[in-house]
Amino acid sequence: MERGGAVYIITNKHNKVLYTGVTSNLQARIFEHQEKTKPNSFSAKYNLNKLVYYKGFQHIEEAIAEKKRVKGGSRKKKIQLIENIHPKWKDLTKTL
Repeated sequence: MERGGAVYIITNKHNKVLYTGVTSNLQARIFEHQEKTKPNSFSAKYNLNKLVYYKGFQHIEEAIAEKKRVKGGSRKKKIQLIENIHPKWKDLTKTL
């Protein structure tokens, strides 16, 4: 059985801190961030609960490789990636 995955970027209310992640269940993972199910995590500490970018892949290995590529890039490149999709940085959670 093949398992897909997704790369995502979340931020805080003021778009100051970016977190890049990968998951095989995007809806569940974003819920965990928003509900702070792991209170000592980076995302909970910086109140990262706004989904501003995501991209799905057929295979989790592809998603992991893309996460490494995105995470290894500069903040400027992450901002360009987000703004190419939606320059107003709206929360995309409802589009899941």
